[in-house]
Amino acid sequence: MAGRINDEDVKAVRDAVPIDAVVSEYLQLRNAGGGNLKGLCPFHDEKSPSFQVSPSKGLFHCFGCQEGGDTITFVMKVDHLSFSEAVERLAAQAGITLRYEEGGYNPSHQRGERIRLVEAHKAAAQFYVEQLDTSPEADAGRAFLAERGFDQAAAAHFGVGYSPQGWDHLTRYLRGKGFSDKELLLSGLSQEGRRGPIDRFRGRLMWPIRDIGGDVVGFGARKLYESDNGPKYLNTPETAIYKKSQVLYGIDLAKKEIAKTSRAVVVEGYTDVMACHLAGITTAIATCGTAFGGEHIKILRRLLMDNGSARVIFTFDGDAAGQKAALRAFEDDQKFAAETYIAIAPDGMDPCELRLAKGDEAVAELVEPRTPLFEFALRQIVARYDLETPAGRAAALDEAAPVVARIKNSGAQHEVAVQLAGMLGILDTQFVVKRVAQLARWARERGGRAPEPGRGGPGAGRGSRQPYEAAPRPAASGPALTLRNPVYATERELLKLALQRPELVSPAFDAYGVDEFTAAPYAAVRQAIMDAGGAEWGVQDPQEYLRRVREAAPDDTVRAMVTELAVEAIMRRTVDEVYAGAQLVTVRRRAVERRVRDIQSSLTRLGQHADPAHFAAVQNELWVLQQYDQALRERGVAAL
Repeated sequence: MAGRINDEDVKAVRDAVPIDAVVSEYLQLRNAGGGNLKGLCPFHDEKSPSFQVSPSKGLFHCFGCQEGGDTITFVMKVDHLSFSEAVERLAAQAGITLRYEEGGYNPSHQRGERIRLVEAHKAAAQFYVEQLDTSPEADAGRAFLAERGFDQAAAAHFGVGYSPQGWDHLTRYLRGKGFSDKELLLSGLSQEGRRGPIDRFRGRLMWPIRDIGGDVVGFGARKLYESDNGPKYLNTPETAIYKKSQVLYGIDLAKKEIAKTSRAVVVEGYTDVMACHLAGITTAIATCGTAFGGEHIKILRRLLMDNGSARVIFTFDGDAAGQKAALRAFEDDQKFAAETYIAIAPDGMDPCELRLAKGDEAVAELVEPRTPLFEFALRQIVARYDLETPAGRAAALDEAAPVVARIKNSGAQHEVAVQLAGMLGILDTQFVVKRVAQLARWARERGGRAPEPGRGGPGAGRGSRQPYEAAPRPAASGPALTLRNPVYATERELLKLALQRPELVSPAFDAYGVDEFTAAPYAAVRQAIMDAGGAEWGVQDPQEYLRRVREAAPDDTVRAMVTELAVEAIMRRTVDEVYAGAQLVTVRRRAVERRVRDIQSSLTRLGQHADPAHFAAVQNELWVLQQYDQALRERGVAAL
């Protein structure tokens, strides 16, 4: 086992890699005010952004699902890494060499499994590129690319390579790089042969498939030789780092432009992505051997931020298979807040063929939004029925009306219902409009479930999937449910100040007892601050202070509360010593008032038969507290 990573190196990694730079590799961030950024949470589905990042504190927190932590925690959660794997990945990005408490520098064979698999894929990608560039055998691959209009520069930009036809060229190469047979098999780069591991990909053109962070996690391999009995395209099998339903080819190159323009173009193949990018459509992406589905939508939604102007354009071949793929995409349409469109070239060419035949301008023209996806779906439905007969028109309406009822915008829904009546040749337009409205209302009453196309509506059959299924929100950790209580609201503000602006409340805050915070979760946070060395420690090193407080928390619930309070905006535009002093005084005065009431109750219970000395001591304490309360009222923070 590898030794424990040196604490100083861990801190250096945290300091060197800004959390907003890391998070923005996975989702679009926008200004949230107060120096914070916001975006759609990568850990649960949501319609509006509740995920916030505080660059100054190095923390993130989702107010929807309560996930939170620092840069390392984010990488651990989003990429399912261990602590050491996350630190190693971030250290590699920052160029930091890690030291280990046991065994000195960490030898490569001790690294975490995911890191090793990613490194194996990186080495394999370099090997394949070198083969395409220099090997005489790769002529077939170079010819394939040239025939489709891709020169050496294009191949280099996308990292396209070539896998030799021999049995174990890559396997032997990676063994020489220090990778074990077990790692080669786990990575999917090799497979079991009669005498040990052999190359999975042989004699094929290779496209590296990268995750949204830019790491190579798999390959798509295109057959080049007639003697190859395998499928036309062969992809990496499912591995610990490659899940085809969770990756989009080209997303690493397209993500920034998708976020910037709120537009994504979904094409069908690797060469189509290349053709689009080279034609200036740098928002193009593709699935990897599977239909476009829910997990792909989650990736895009986090980049598009679901604003009203967002556009997703699907390009499909004009053949039956392409039309079928378009209808499958429509099934997931309502999971987008973005508007979805379909683009099909009149002559049925894909973007790669179109670029070769008519140039870059034709590709750019193709992906300009024209036909909404729902309109295409309606025309495909209507085309299957004989509209010359009343029975045919009724059957077409029965299947098409639920499709229109799923349109999000009510105004657009009414307009399309009128269009549907025209498509069907039904003269009574209001009958169609009312039918669609009835289905939409029925769906709303059932929490968003709409009837399946062709199943009519209430009583006609089971409903389809919910268009939007939010992750169940966990029970709030106490305080969020009690903010109407001014006592809790002030305690929360003071704790936020102690975590976010310790210089405004120190050293007075550190003299406050845990019992001065009446909400149990707040008292636990106060204790964690105390155990971490106090708020005054945060004046010296704010990020290290927050890390220490989070580590001092007794459990994940309190730790989540610490992160939430450290990220949540303070409830005042101008945060200064006056505002901080007011919170300090208010919390202290309420604590004094509670103690006064307790003593007055105690005096009442003691009565006339109490020991005179004890009675006098209690009265004296009461007088002292009343004088202190008066001083706080008159002098404010100066009396603390």
